Amino acid sequence: MTEQSQDELFMRRAIELAAKAEAEGEVPVGAVVVHNGRVIGEGWNRSIGQHDATAHAEIMALRQAGKVLQNYRLLEATLYVTLEPCPMCAGAMVHSRVGKVIYGASDPKTGAAGSIMNLLSYDAVNHHVAYEAGLLEGECRAQLQAFFKRRRAEKKAEKKARQATLQQANR
Repeated sequence: MTEQSQDELFMRRAIELAAKAEAEGEVPVGAVVVHNGRVIGEGWNRSIGQHDATAHAEIMALRQAGKVLQNYRLLEATLYVTLEPCPMCAGAMVHSRVGKVIYGASDPKTGAAGSIMNLLSYDAVNHHVAYEAGLLEGECRAQLQAFFKRRRAEKKAEKKARQATLQQANR
């Protein structure tokens, strides 16, 4: 198996995990940590369900990987994630000493791996994380866009229903 096809395999698993997040009402982001060709950590967004702002897909995957290796230092590990990491997750990757991050869709609002800032290779930190952007980007972006399109339609329908209820009550 080529390195590219192996990367795609792991990113497709991250996309599957993102679907789990969506099924739970979370923003569909999934992450997989791989060490020596073996998956050692998986995660999907769970912030809403766990009432925990730190329960991002990457953090959940890093926690599991650390337990598997019995070490928070994940040297030579690669993290695959469907969306560019935010500052919190990028910081956790630096502290975990992750070797490389491969992400699908860029995040122009909060991306901390090149879009608005790059915390993965910030000069002043003690560890730099290599990164690669755009793996299966179209699929990752489509998954996120479909979620937010549906979410906006749901909010619009709720607002319309509330307005109709108010109109009924005022008659």
